[in-house]
Amino acid sequence: MKYIVPVIAVTTALTLSAWTPLSAEEEKEETVQMSSLPEAVQKTIKDKAGSNEIEKIEKKTEKGETVFEAVVKKNGKEWSIEVDANGKFLKQYEESKEKEEKGEKY
Repeated sequence: MKYIVPVIAVTTALTLSAWTPLSAEEEKEETVQMSSLPEAVQKTIKDKAGSNEIEKIEKKTEKGETVFEAVVKKNGKEWSIEVDANGKFLKQYEESKEKEEKGEKY
């Protein structure tokens, strides 16, 4: 009986630490240049951005999939356009609203 608590503690610690690399992988982001993107991704981002200024593009991994996020200045606000690696449009949202939902300061 006296060994159960330490065994549970060690098992819990090992289990939690095993998930840490997975979480870090999900959050991986890097800034990229438009010219380095696949043509289909470039086309979708340009189509969705229209004549609005593209401020930056990030390549990130979400649920094991590569996603490109372009931040576009539109009507004085920043909007994000997300596109998968094949150029498929995923979603568009206002940056400040997402940061509010996550509790981040904008």
